[in-house]
Amino acid sequence: FRFKESLAEDLRRADLVISHAGAGSCLETLEKGKPLIVVINEKLMNNHQLELAKQLHRDGHVLCCNCSTLVDTLQSMDLSTLKPFPPGHPEKFALFLDTVVGFQ
Repeated sequence: FRFKESLAEDLRRADLVISHAGAGSCLETLEKGKPLIVVINEKLMNNHQLELAKQLHRDGHVLCCNCSTLVDTLQSMDLSTLKPFPPGHPEKFALFLDTVVGFQ
């Protein structure tokens, strides 16, 4: 998509998501419980996407590839090996932050 206000409906209907390895894209997809293949852009400087993709792959939450290996990944993928991504607990962070700044 060139630009879209929200991908929520597309994610809801998807059986598989193929995305870049941006944190927002990865987390939104994983929180919806959708299988995810992250395609790393190896041309980025200081590639934080590579770090995130590798960690999510090591933890068993995503499949990871680059543009040249995407077709092979699709042909050999076994989505049953992916582990569900654990839900976040933003209330714990809020409580921690309140304590740090002295609101508690």
